[in-house]
Amino acid sequence: MSKKILIATIMRPEGETGVQTHFRTFIAYLKNAGRQCELITPFEAPLWQVYPIFGLRKLVNLFSRETGVWWYRYWHAYFLQYVLKRRLKTGEHCVIYAQCPLSAQAALNARVSNKQTVMMVVHFNISQADEWVGKGLISNGGRYYRAIQDFEADVLPKLDGLVFVSDFMRRELFGRIPATAGVPYRIVPNFLPDPGMETDTVEVNTDLICIGTLEPRKNQRYALDIVAASVRIGRPLSLTLVGDGPDRMMLESLAQELGIRQQVSFAGFMRNAADLIQTHAGCLHVARLENLPLALIEALSRSVPVFAPAVGGVPEVFADGNEGRFIPLDDAETAARIIIGWLDSPPIMEKAKLAARSKFLSHFEAGQVAASLTDFLSNQLQT
Repeated sequence: MSKKILIATIMRPEGETGVQTHFRTFIAYLKNAGRQCELITPFEAPLWQVYPIFGLRKLVNLFSRETGVWWYRYWHAYFLQYVLKRRLKTGEHCVIYAQCPLSAQAALNARVSNKQTVMMVVHFNISQADEWVGKGLISNGGRYYRAIQDFEADVLPKLDGLVFVSDFMRRELFGRIPATAGVPYRIVPNFLPDPGMETDTVEVNTDLICIGTLEPRKNQRYALDIVAASVRIGRPLSLTLVGDGPDRMMLESLAQELGIRQQVSFAGFMRNAADLIQTHAGCLHVARLENLPLALIEALSRSVPVFAPAVGGVPEVFADGNEGRFIPLDDAETAARIIIGWLDSPPIMEKAKLAARSKFLSHFEAGQVAASLTDFLSNQLQT
C-alpha cells in the first residue's frame, strides 16, 4: 500500500494565499486518486493554548512589528511541532510534505524514524526573509533578516527532498545555499484544477484585473501608474484591484491624486477572486519579483491573456507574444502602450486566448501536474 502523505503547514487550512491554494488543490487530487493524505496544522493543538498566544501578536505588533514577525514564526512552528510529535510517535512510514522552512524544521524535529521522510516545497521568493521585507515588517539586511536566512541555510540541506515550483527558485536557492544542491529535487510548477470554460455566458466589462494583497511587494502603485499613463495616451484603461492590505488607503489616495479614480475599482478582499478574472479582457501582474504567480495561472485557465514583467519565474508561466506580453517595470507609458496595443486588436486577443487556455491545460492543470509531484514524493520515501 502507498505510504501516507502528511502535508505540514503553519498556516490555517482555509485561506486565499498561494500556499493554501497549493495544498488544498493537492489534497483534492490525492483524495480523488485514492491516496492517503492528511493536513497537519498548529490549529490541531489545544485551542485554549493556541488562540490566546496567537492573539497576543496584535499587542506585540504595537511595540515592534519585527518582534511580531518573530512571535508569529516561533509560536506557529512550536505548535506545529507539538502536533507532529503526537502524530509521528508511532513511527508510521510516511512522507511529510512541508510547506515552508519552519514546517520542515518542525517535521525534522518531530520524526522518530528515517522511514518518515521530510520534503519541502519552495513557495517563497528568494527567502522568507525577503517576503517579510516585502510586507514592510522587517528591515532588509537587518539582524532578524539575517537570522531567517541563516535558519534556512541550516534546515534546507537536511531535507530528504525539495520541490521547486519554478526553475528560477532552484537557481536562486542553489546559489544562496550551495549545500542544498545535494538534496534530491524536482521542479513541479504550481497547478490548479480546470475551472472549465463559460465564455459564451460571460460579459467582459473591464480591461484589466490585478489580484493580490495590497502590500509593498505586490507593487500595485505601478498598476495605477500604467492606468494614469493610458489616460495621457488618450485610451484610458479600466482596472479592478482585488485584495486588501496595508497599502489600500495609500493606493486609493494615489488613484485620486492621479485623476484616475473613475478608471480604478477597489474590490477589496474576495473569496474565489479568480472567478472574477473572466469578466476582464486581461490580467495584470506588477510584482517586482514572483516565484510562480498563481494569479497568472488562474488567468490562463480561463483563457484570459496576461501582462506581467519578466521577473522571477514569470517567464516560466507564459511566452511573450503568445499568451500575453512582458511589460517593463520602470516605464509605465511603454507598459500602457503594449497593453493597449493588444487589447485593441481583436485578432491578437483571440489568438492569445486560445494560447492561454492551451498553455494551462498542457502545463498547469492539476490532473497532470500533481501526478508528477505525487510520483516524486513517493519515490523519495525510504524503504
